[in-house]
Amino acid sequence: MVRKVLALALVAGSMMVAGCNTVAGAGKDVSSAGDAVSDAAK
Repeated sequence: MVRKVLALALVAGSMMVAGCNTVAGAGKDVSSAGDAVSDAAK
């Protein structure tokens, strides 16, 4: 029972870390695209 709980916690933690990295990467992509559009408009 304890092993199942620890395994579940490990999987959940891994998913949270992967999700944060994905969101951070997407934010950087959107930011760089916005910068490119802003520079093109000048």
